[in-house]
Amino acid sequence: MSLIQRIHHVAYRCKDAKQTVQWYQKYLDMKFILAIAEDQVPSTKEPDPYMHVFMDAGGGNVLAFFELPTKAEMLSPADANTPAWTQHLALKVQSEEVMMQVKARLEADGIHVVGPTEHTIFRSIYFRDPSGHRLELAVDTATDEMNRKLDEVKWDMLNEWAATKKAPKHAAWMHDGSQHG
Repeated sequence: MSLIQRIHHVAYRCKDAKQTVQWYQKYLDMKFILAIAEDQVPSTKEPDPYMHVFMDAGGGNVLAFFELPTKAEMLSPADANTPAWTQHLALKVQSEEVMMQVKARLEADGIHVVGPTEHTIFRSIYFRDPSGHRLELAVDTATDEMNRKLDEVKWDMLNEWAATKKAPKHAAWMHDGSQHG
């Protein structure tokens, strides 16, 4: 039995709670499920008003946001030393058709979308929400054999990386085209 049952929620800061709720409803069909507003942070007792909104991301997953009107303007969702492509939230969708429908909806409203990007075991698109958070929609494409091969080498790869800080080549087939051969 796993200690963790599921992720209760993932929370990010947003620039505007209402705009964020409407955006996630419009583009990702997420249902607005809860709003909590306080003048004091429950955990720290810090006097700091906030609006905390929760969105249903499907499958028991919840995505939440804080609007913090007394804090300095949100300049970036990531720290300055982390590349902009690194921190992102990847959301699984049912099919490539669904992913491409969302892509078309985003692009129709002038939202820049990268991809689809081929990752061998999944395909995805990338875009940003109104607060600048990077999102990814992903469609799994791995075969059972691909998953088995990756499972067999995961510890060897991690151990080699820990020792060398160089990309191990145990799963080079994912990027060199040999997975088709």
